Amino acid sequence: MSRIGKLPVAIPDGVKVEVSDDNVVTVKGKLGELTQKIHKDIKLEFEGNVINLTRPSDSKEHKSFHGLSRVLINNMVEGVSKGFEKKLEVIGVGYRASATGQLLELNVGYSHPIILQVPDEVKVEVQQEKRQNAFITLKSFDKQLLGEVAAKVRSFRKPEPYKGKGIRYVDEYVRKKVGKAAAE
Repeated sequence: MSRIGKLPVAIPDGVKVEVSDDNVVTVKGKLGELTQKIHKDIKLEFEGNVINLTRPSDSKEHKSFHGLSRVLINNMVEGVSKGFEKKLEVIGVGYRASATGQLLELNVGYSHPIILQVPDEVKVEVQQEKRQNAFITLKSFDKQLLGEVAAKVRSFRKPEPYKGKGIRYVDEYVRKKVGKAAAE
């Protein structure tokens, strides 16, 4: 049996989970509402404040969708109750970031500033102090959308391996290469 799939999903207070006939799971909470279609063979069983997922057989397809469905439902429940957060750091001389509403403006070494329209479900905060690196904080109840937006922001200037300049996640480690001076 799938180690992930057999774990129960706990439903905290204030979160409502509904399943339609065509296996579309809707989760409502204080932070928002999420829907996700899961595999037709995966069955959800409600026992009080716990959801258990079961699969009909041990085929490779059913095993993989069992764990995936459980993780998706758990992320939805956690998202509408607590929310998710990603932090990025802008490192480099003259690199700046600023946020006005849902617009994120980045100055990361190009001849023009990059302006990104962030979706309404994602909240953006920027902390920029003089002579310090800028920190971009992204918060949302949708983990998938949050990861996509964070990856998009990072893609504008990935950290380079020689000086480490660029946009990186706060907990990311960038392995630095030795420059050409070491070749002699």
